[in-house]
Amino acid sequence: MKLYFAPDTCSFSPHIVLQELALPYDLVRVNNRTKRTSEGGDFLVVNPKGYVAALSLDNGEVLTEGPAIVQYLADLKPDAGLAPPNGTLERVRLQEWLNFITSEIHAGSSPLFNKELPKAVRDIFKSRLFRRFDLIETHLVKHTYVAGDGFTVADAYLLTVLGWMKGFSINLDDWPQIAAYAERIAARPSVVAALEREAAIPSVE
Repeated sequence: MKLYFAPDTCSFSPHIVLQELALPYDLVRVNNRTKRTSEGGDFLVVNPKGYVAALSLDNGEVLTEGPAIVQYLADLKPDAGLAPPNGTLERVRLQEWLNFITSEIHAGSSPLFNKELPKAVRDIFKSRLFRRFDLIETHLVKHTYVAGDGFTVADAYLLTVLGWMKGFSINLDDWPQIAAYAERIAARPSVVAALEREAAIPSVE
């Protein structure tokens, strides 16, 4: 398998999952502006949508969209417990969390990457995002992980998007449960290893 990534993007979520599962994979860096890859190719040929993550399978198929990719990976090693079995209510609950993270946290914070966004508009997006954080904060009072009793692909995804908040001048310490959760998940060997492996690949012009 081959994972196409860009630093500080949602591609970090499937990268964590690959590390958790100890699956063999190659890592290809993408320049989000030029769409060139560290292999010298055109990323648009791999994924015409133009954004990471993309997972190229050994059979030539390419998967896109993080929530789909992480579930595919989890199902390759079901005994690892990163996702409940398909067809169960627990799997639907996991998908519920993945959809919440992608639509309310990921998409809800994405406009904040635009540095030219007027402060009044930025504050509107932040206010909505903070209400979502309040929900997660309440959930984490009684739960160590967001979906189920152990680490799942939803935790990999939530950690990834929480990692963007510092760049938006959002202090997670305002939500103590979330701050403690993010610190705990970030300390996992899989997260540390994924960061180190990404840092070892030079930037692409």
